[in-house]
Amino acid sequence: MSWQQRFRQALDQRRAADGWRQRRIIDEQTTRTLHSGGRCYHHFSSNDYLGLTRHPAVIAAWQQGAALTGAGAGASGHVTGYHRQHADLEAQLADWLGYERALLFISGFAANQAVIHLLGEKNDRILADKLSHASLLDAASHSPAQLRRFSHNAPESLATRLASPCEGETLVVTEGIFSMDGDSAPLAALAQQTRQAGGWLLVDDAHGIGVVGEQGRGSCWQQGVRPELQVITFGKAFGVSGAALLCDADTADYFLQFSRHLIYSTAMPAAQAFALQAALHEVQQGEALRQRLQQNIRHFRRGAASLPWQLMDSESAIQPLLVGENSEAVALSARLAEAGCWVSAIRPPTVPPGTARLRITLTAAHRPEDIDRLLEALHDAAG
Repeated sequence: MSWQQRFRQALDQRRAADGWRQRRIIDEQTTRTLHSGGRCYHHFSSNDYLGLTRHPAVIAAWQQGAALTGAGAGASGHVTGYHRQHADLEAQLADWLGYERALLFISGFAANQAVIHLLGEKNDRILADKLSHASLLDAASHSPAQLRRFSHNAPESLATRLASPCEGETLVVTEGIFSMDGDSAPLAALAQQTRQAGGWLLVDDAHGIGVVGEQGRGSCWQQGVRPELQVITFGKAFGVSGAALLCDADTADYFLQFSRHLIYSTAMPAAQAFALQAALHEVQQGEALRQRLQQNIRHFRRGAASLPWQLMDSESAIQPLLVGENSEAVALSARLAEAGCWVSAIRPPTVPPGTARLRITLTAAHRPEDIDRLLEALHDAAG
């Protein structure tokens, strides 16, 4: 089979399964609205949970940073790409979350790949929640370490896995708030079992940081857990992009010496670090935004309770509406678009077969009338 035959076969199978992914050109968007193809939509597919993407202080900081330092970093952080702004941001993040060190990465995907790529060796094992993000599972599956999955949010399933002998080290992997189901991991129970077995816990808190906990410190802080490794990302509540690994000093030095993702990648622009410092300040002072987000979540869940589709058990900004088959999820997404609401349909392989859904995301920027418009469109589609 030639390359082209292989491609055509895979593409035909994807189309036949109603799993075809398509990029759509966005002409303009805010956290509340989105313009595409000459139409304006109410926007319910953004991870900008606190509405900071267009915050004047964040934009001004990026502009100031670009004027002072240029548009790019110019090199790896190990050459000349590590600016004062990077060092200041790392120190602020470590102090905020109670760790010795923080290391910046260009994306959350890169951070997760870097951690597992570096730590997993031949006799080690990685025990991952079965619904962990693709960046975690992909890295683990390509690691020389043995990958085993435990049942979603099930400490008893993890305990069974931990009871099996392991010649090397054990890394337990989970998310703080899961990106497709919107539910929270029982971090305290997972951390206790992991430490009793002598392992390390890695928590990817992309969807919790900035949104929950005192000053938005995230899921781990909220549950009184300090994992050995915590990855936070800046493309959600921070409204920018990038990520950081929080860890102790020896671990940070180990990464700086041996992580290929850090050594051979151009650093994030110093201007971006400027913007992230401004975003961090807004997150820390953002209690009113977090309260507004929680009000919007409660408003939506009350109005969606009588819908014929399953509203998943989530108290987070991620409110998945389980539809079932791919074609039905795509059709419902299209119906909502006709009514002026932009909501993405999520299908396998991102989620398990038979669990295609609408992934509705709410933000602090949404107004009650925005949510009412979405609920009206959903009830009309159900009728």
